[in-house]
Amino acid sequence: MSIRIAIDVMGGDHAPGAILDGCIEALAHLSETDRLVLIGPEDLIKSKLAELAVSDPRIEVEHASESIPMGASPTVAVRQMQDSSIVKMAKLGSKKADVRCDAVISAGNTGACVAAGQMHMKRLNGVHRPGIAVTFPSFHGPVVLCDAGANPEPRATHLWQYGIMADIYAKRVLGIESPRVGLMNIGSEEGKGSGLARETAELLRRTSCVNYIGYIEGRDVFSGTADVIITDGFVGNTVLKMAEGFAQSIFKAIAQEIFEHDPKLAMQFEPIVKQIYKKNDYHEYGGAPLLGVNGVMMIAHGTSEARTINAAIRNTLEYVRGHVNDEIVDRLAQLSEIEQGEPAS
Repeated sequence: MSIRIAIDVMGGDHAPGAILDGCIEALAHLSETDRLVLIGPEDLIKSKLAELAVSDPRIEVEHASESIPMGASPTVAVRQMQDSSIVKMAKLGSKKADVRCDAVISAGNTGACVAAGQMHMKRLNGVHRPGIAVTFPSFHGPVVLCDAGANPEPRATHLWQYGIMADIYAKRVLGIESPRVGLMNIGSEEGKGSGLARETAELLRRTSCVNYIGYIEGRDVFSGTADVIITDGFVGNTVLKMAEGFAQSIFKAIAQEIFEHDPKLAMQFEPIVKQIYKKNDYHEYGGAPLLGVNGVMMIAHGTSEARTINAAIRNTLEYVRGHVNDEIVDRLAQLSEIEQGEPAS
């Protein structure tokens, strides 16, 4: 199975250098027939590759003259900047493309990626609203949170579908045999929360193919209670940013305390602290899939480094090879009676 992956070379705070470096590192994951399609100013990309003395038949270049800024209005930018790297990337991931790509990756404007994905790649059959599934590192293993920002005002059926799609992703890409799926709420008791939470919980309880464990609270995100956490895009994005900030803060505090206590001791502990940081670093998980689009779109962090892009490409290959989208379509079709309020068989 040959896989073509389109990559927005101009997306992210460290583009294009870090993106290109990550692509080059990721060539080790590709077969001889796989391809990376680098999207951005053709002259710039070819010049950078020449500087790095990289010449590989598995690398192709697709010219794009524009780049959507991180602060641009997503929908407006996607409609007006048709020659931007994000729009061209999404078009290559579309079923309508003459020579389409099996997956696309960008560390650029998240809103623009979501807008371009829905506009050009469309939705999978049966999916109402795509959601971003972010993988958190934790002491107990990876935790998938969906949605992390694509849909801040969801309906119960949207959250229910996120539970189904994230369950499949956790199984097929992260290798979790029977993911425990929890619904984020202000308390674990059944009577707590909004009508949206209670309606979503009822849908999940009736879905026997999902290992639904009930409500969870914010403190449970890193406790090992759940493998998949379902929430709206507003809360999910807030949790994501808070977790990133806290992780950076706590490691700086540990390093500073050790150094102030004993500089010599700090030198001894440095390799251990770095190893712990690596195990709990989001860069190791690469991109977050936009679950539900009719194709594969991975959205990487804006601060992506070369190793982030390398990991994103590696996980994207697993996503495509795992036929995640095929299972999402099949599962939703089988469960349509639950969404319609009919008794589950």
